[in-house]
Amino acid sequence: MSALTNDQIEDLITQSLEARNFSYSPYSKFRVGAALRTVDGKVYQGCNVENASYGGAICAERTAFVKAVSEGHLRFVAIAVSCDFNHYITPCGICRQFMNEFGKNLEIFFVNDDRTFKRAVLADILPFAFGPEDLPEK
Repeated sequence: MSALTNDQIEDLITQSLEARNFSYSPYSKFRVGAALRTVDGKVYQGCNVENASYGGAICAERTAFVKAVSEGHLRFVAIAVSCDFNHYITPCGICRQFMNEFGKNLEIFFVNDDRTFKRAVLADILPFAFGPEDLPEK
């Protein structure tokens, strides 16, 4: 069961689908959009940005997180991730690890082009994760 209302879920879906339009993906042609909701209700959009060196690319999920963190937000409720296909895209491994930095209970909505979605919690798709709580105290 989601911590979000149906209207909040629909808003995240809409914003993730809209974020795809800003994708810079000339190499893969694989547009991805994300919408990240903070605990205080602000939503940050992100898109994937590719680079000719490939390794310099950044995923939509991390783009949304970086935008939010750079404006002082560190606590998040949910993220919606979408692409141009009806195939329930899930975050890559590095994005899962990146998101884990900010909490294992993050809700993730895998959004299809037709607005259908599946829901998961980060801890379920990144079992045995390494995070800040695993570091020794100073």
